[in-house]
Amino acid sequence: MGADLSRIGILTRREIEARIAGPLIKAFMKETGEAKALEIVEEVIVLLAKESGEMLREFVGGSGLEDFAKGMDLWSQDDAVTFDLVEMTAEKITMNVTRCRYAEMYKELGMADLGFTLSCARDFAMVEGFNPEIKLERTQTLMEGADHCDFRFTHKKD
Repeated sequence: MGADLSRIGILTRREIEARIAGPLIKAFMKETGEAKALEIVEEVIVLLAKESGEMLREFVGGSGLEDFAKGMDLWSQDDAVTFDLVEMTAEKITMNVTRCRYAEMYKELGMADLGFTLSCARDFAMVEGFNPEIKLERTQTLMEGADHCDFRFTHKKD
């Protein structure tokens, strides 16, 4: 029986995780080298993200883009992200994230170098876990220094 994590905002969860995982990851980097440690971390993050996508699908009660859009409130909870919704249809969601408190939080914690791995790297796997027929394109992120994150979700129905 799992806990209802929807009562705790994702931004708060990521901060708690970062305060624990960050020092552990840095210790493993010293022992195994940066590349090997990050490879292992990313494998774990991808598995967790797929599970999150599956849980989101169950939480919103469907697997279409309209259902996926219902989950956007969870990511923006506590003003975690500010985004401009450019287009939303049954086959496409286009949005630009213009402020990311996740990136700000990792920077404040002195973990800007881990932010992409611990947060942004989840996005593609989470979408796959939600519905493998939904495709995400993203060419830039605030975490990596861009002026916005460009999220493009498409769901081609046959």
